[in-house]
Amino acid sequence: MKQTVGLIGLGAMGAGMARSLRRAGHAVQVYDVRAEAAQAFAKEGGVACGSLAELGAACDVVVSVVVNAAQTEAVLFGPNGDGSGCAAAMKAGSVFVMCSTVDPNWSISLEQRLAGLGLLYIDGPISGSAAKAASGQMTMMSSGKPEAYARCEAILNAMAAKVYRLGDRVGAGSKVKIINQLLAGVHIAAAAEAMALGLREGVEPAALYEVITHSAGNSWMFENRMAHVLAADYTPLSAVDIFVKDLGIVLDMARASKFPLPLSSTAHQMFMQASTAGFAKEDDSAVIKIFPGITLPPKP
Repeated sequence: MKQTVGLIGLGAMGAGMARSLRRAGHAVQVYDVRAEAAQAFAKEGGVACGSLAELGAACDVVVSVVVNAAQTEAVLFGPNGDGSGCAAAMKAGSVFVMCSTVDPNWSISLEQRLAGLGLLYIDGPISGSAAKAASGQMTMMSSGKPEAYARCEAILNAMAAKVYRLGDRVGAGSKVKIINQLLAGVHIAAAAEAMALGLREGVEPAALYEVITHSAGNSWMFENRMAHVLAADYTPLSAVDIFVKDLGIVLDMARASKFPLPLSSTAHQMFMQASTAGFAKEDDSAVIKIFPGITLPPKP
């Protein structure tokens, strides 16, 4: 049975996820702080909601694709907890699917808060490009109670090619996502460092890119992000400040158990340096701009 799905946050990932849900036959209602983004989706056949409460009241499952825990709090409970979010309007037994990268302990506490309102919860952070979100091919790292999955399994499968069920205990999804972000952040920082050294040594950047992407030193992040550098295109598909946040969460989790993460610490400092140098809102590949004495490729 097709359900009414609400999706909050029509950014690079959320817009594609909303389209994947519609393509699968679900009735999709959306909300975004940018009213024009919601209206654009409505023109494709969805429904644009005028408020979070309107969306919450109308939907069986609400999927949140916002940046962080603070924005998720606002989505659910309103700014400063004023009650204007979607949680108070959602019907008992509805499911809230949280797709942001957050502290696992916060996610665990959120399940408990939502249970007090009679709502079910999936801890479901996501990974993949905007293109994969639009084609329903992204990955979801999820955890939650069986009854929550039973109510939204078809919806999760419509959004993601891989929906990993990592256990009944909320928090497991967020822990795996954080480990993924550890690798992603370190790989981007390492890719930028390698390209920067090549530029400093006078290697032709396109030739370096061609060789590395066909050699053992390649990584998905090198291949994807250094293409942005070659194109001199720092349009933020994933911004520098995303990895300031995500690697900060990685380090907080490790610090709580006194676990050393030397590579993550260094990568975090690199993104922090890029952010404070004025590149916070640029694509995360702009971390290469922290290296002195290099001439970056110009716009083609």
